[in-house]
Amino acid sequence: MAKWTPTHEAPEPLEGPVVPTIVGGTVIWFVLFLVQLPFYGWFDDHGHLWWVWTCLAGAGLGLIGIWYVLRRDAAIRRAAREAGTEPGMEPGAEGGTGSAADPGTTSPGDPTP
Repeated sequence: MAKWTPTHEAPEPLEGPVVPTIVGGTVIWFVLFLVQLPFYGWFDDHGHLWWVWTCLAGAGLGLIGIWYVLRRDAAIRRAAREAGTEPGMEPGAEGGTGSAADPGTTSPGDPTP
């Protein structure tokens, strides 16, 4: 029997507040590291010392993540500028005409009522 694979378009990727999410996660990891530091001896005695270092590693990787998403957002804005569109505008809208922010204007190609 042949494997059946549905043929439909993939959904659009979800975009959200990426930078604040990564910054928030990084802060949480670092705060958890700081909260555990006073109990370093207890963690060492009970064989859970890796918890402390996991939180520090999470904070360090979060810093790399912040650097990455800031560069990614800058590249997306730069590509949008070069293409003549700004993020958040309707596709094909030039110079803000026909955008959701200004519904009273129409693009030259829009039909008139």
